[in-house]
Amino acid sequence: MNPGSVLILPGWQGSGPDHWQSCWERVHGYQRVEQHDWLHPLRGDWIARLEDVLLSRQPGEPAVLVAHSLGCMLVAAWAAHSRNTHRVKGALLVAPPDVERDDLRQMLPGWSPAPSQALPFRTVVFASSNDPFCALGRARQFAAAWGAEFIAAGPRGHLNAESALGDWPQAHEKLLPLMRGGAATSLQDTFPPI
Repeated sequence: MNPGSVLILPGWQGSGPDHWQSCWERVHGYQRVEQHDWLHPLRGDWIARLEDVLLSRQPGEPAVLVAHSLGCMLVAAWAAHSRNTHRVKGALLVAPPDVERDDLRQMLPGWSPAPSQALPFRTVVFASSNDPFCALGRARQFAAAWGAEFIAAGPRGHLNAESALGDWPQAHEKLLPLMRGGAATSLQDTFPPI
């Protein structure tokens, strides 16, 4: 698979240079989907931007989406409305936020309710046991609703730059089968400590 077929979807405020998503772009050549406004994310605008990027690509090789935080909700919301979900063959979703929580509804208006339909492509969800934006049980509910493999990554905060994951090889290992589009690796509910 062409590295340019892996699309990086940061969350609210984008992903800085020390974020594992930025590391993957530098090391592997994956492509970031730039949003028009990282600070005031409008759900409809973000969905339209992802749709535009996917439609601008050659249809012969579906993309794999790598989302962090609000990017996870973007993937689920896009899949609920797009007629072009066949242009995606897999998704790695990391640290989905609970956009239905009162504090997050105020910070991110328009993102609630969270999409809860099964995603039409193979999906893996990583979540931390002490994520300040989503309880582990709630992340597990999102994964179940989306029909995704769920991986508990241990107490690593929001699985972002502050989590000191570096280029996070453990998660990249879960991305590779999504890129190949092959059979699922053995499902597990926990992941070795990072």
